[in-house]
Amino acid sequence: MILFHPPSLSLSLSLSVSPPIQFQTMAATLSSIFNIHPHSAIRFNYRLISSSIFIFSPRLPTKRPFRALDFSRKLSHNPVFNDDSKNSIPSFHHFLAKAQAQAATVIVSDSDTQADDVLPKGRIYQETYGCQMNVNDMEIVLSVMKKAGYEEIVNDPESAEIIFINTCAIRDNAEQRVWQRLNYFWFLKRHWKSNVATGRSHSLRPPKVVVLGCMAERLKDKILDADKMVDVVCGPDAYRDLPRLLQEVDNGQKGINTLLSLEETYADISPVRISKNSISAFVSVMRGCNNMCSFCIVPFTRGRERSRPVESIVKEVAELEKEGVKEVTLLGQNVNSYNDAGDDEVEPTVDWKLSDGFSSKCKVKKVGLRFADLLDRLSLEFPEIRFRYTSPHPKDFPDELLYIMRDRHNVCKNIHLPAQSGNSNMLERMRRGYTREAYLELVSKIRSIIPDVGLTSDFICGFCEETEEEHQDTLSLVRAVGYDMAYMFAYSMREKTHAHRNYTDNVPEEVKQRRLTELIEAFRESTGQCFDSQIGSVQLVLVEGPNKRAPETELIGKSDRGHRVIFTNLPVPDLAGCDGDRVPRVGDYVHVKILKSSRASLFGAALGITTMSSFYNVAQQEAVASL
Repeated sequence: MILFHPPSLSLSLSLSVSPPIQFQTMAATLSSIFNIHPHSAIRFNYRLISSSIFIFSPRLPTKRPFRALDFSRKLSHNPVFNDDSKNSIPSFHHFLAKAQAQAATVIVSDSDTQADDVLPKGRIYQETYGCQMNVNDMEIVLSVMKKAGYEEIVNDPESAEIIFINTCAIRDNAEQRVWQRLNYFWFLKRHWKSNVATGRSHSLRPPKVVVLGCMAERLKDKILDADKMVDVVCGPDAYRDLPRLLQEVDNGQKGINTLLSLEETYADISPVRISKNSISAFVSVMRGCNNMCSFCIVPFTRGRERSRPVESIVKEVAELEKEGVKEVTLLGQNVNSYNDAGDDEVEPTVDWKLSDGFSSKCKVKKVGLRFADLLDRLSLEFPEIRFRYTSPHPKDFPDELLYIMRDRHNVCKNIHLPAQSGNSNMLERMRRGYTREAYLELVSKIRSIIPDVGLTSDFICGFCEETEEEHQDTLSLVRAVGYDMAYMFAYSMREKTHAHRNYTDNVPEEVKQRRLTELIEAFRESTGQCFDSQIGSVQLVLVEGPNKRAPETELIGKSDRGHRVIFTNLPVPDLAGCDGDRVPRVGDYVHVKILKSSRASLFGAALGITTMSSFYNVAQQEAVASL
């Protein structure tokens, strides 16, 4: 006999139990029957009256919610009974089956997962690999989880109950690093109890491992089948669904959602900043890519292009300014193809046209506010915030964008201009939409409009069928342009891409590595000249903190062109205030005279603390006086 006594209900059930059912199992089953959910923080007291009578009564909720155990596997052995038998009498197994069916069909409403006043839930640990967009995506994920009640973030996976790993699928070595980490997280899951016993873990249950990002989209089936390493796989457009997917795991199922969206931009979500004290922040303005370069997996993992409304971006930057942020990087897979073509009729100030000599396979159906319009608005409304952007495509650089970069002192004179190759035939196989000559003409135009601009780039070595002559053309392009910085990689084939379907990855690995070494050496030769040319100049540097190599005597910051600048932390005049001389602090803008350089850094002496507007007003006055 079971006597169940909720506050306003009495129930008596007759049963014959053989073998005996554990008390916890019966408590969980009765909870399901009467729609009492584990997250309601209800626990049971039970006492034995006789060998066949138990009394259950709920206790009041505790301050910390009861961490319900997952009984779905324990109940999965229930026998199937014959409903057609007229003489069949419902047994306790009927109630078990009913409870299991109810648990499997629970739908968590938005109010359940999105309420602001929900009780604290599991501790979160996160790791992010890949581009800046992944960093910003993780901040969106943390915001979604915070809204659902998961507020505690820990710094080590051993004490976490949920482990997020945000992944990159651009190159094979990035994926291999993720697999190594998944192996370690699998070890934590398997040895959870022993870790708790030895004090190496503070978790009350085995951690749930959640794979996010591009690798989740590309390898979802392989990840889920990998020896029970992973509990949830969630693609870049499905982060709002994470609370429900985690609930699926609690119900004994795998959680997966990798659907791509034509509309999702997360424009209404305020990201939870990972580095809360940082003076720099990322703001995503668009997602996806329409370029379909033959080597690139991004259109298949991130979907088609869609842009956030301008107003939502302005609102987020305003919030960052209140938090003390001094530098904002605008993000997008193809950031300068930004197109806010909302429902409202808006007249763009910039025509939709490509850079001279460039083409695109994708046609724009509806033209809205362009990237130049967005940058114009932001630079005017936030004059003391520096703006950078990445990653653009060379085809989307109208003259209007270049003139805004030239004329606005708070838009950094730094352009990332991915070339990928210096040979026109190779660029055609890559489906880049331009020739070597068109690229060099664009470089010349950019430097004629913005004389002090710094250029950076991307290059791939050993793409399909690359010849030695084509490789030499890439080396000569690097020497001709003179980049400040470049990302250089050996090619790795990605499934689903145009190259995977149409070309053969026929350049031997040792040849790829040799060409990569030669490319890096060519870049170092040209970048040394670039850094040396800045010796003697006075630059505006945003202080980021102590130099790790000499934290007691040196500060480190970033110049307008994005160079790392190291200078002594001696007191200097505060030209922006009335404090007299003082040591520059994090977030200050400082005049720094460049005295020497290396291949990666500039070294100088601080002259004074200022504001961005004051620095450029003085520079403009000096330029006029010299005429």
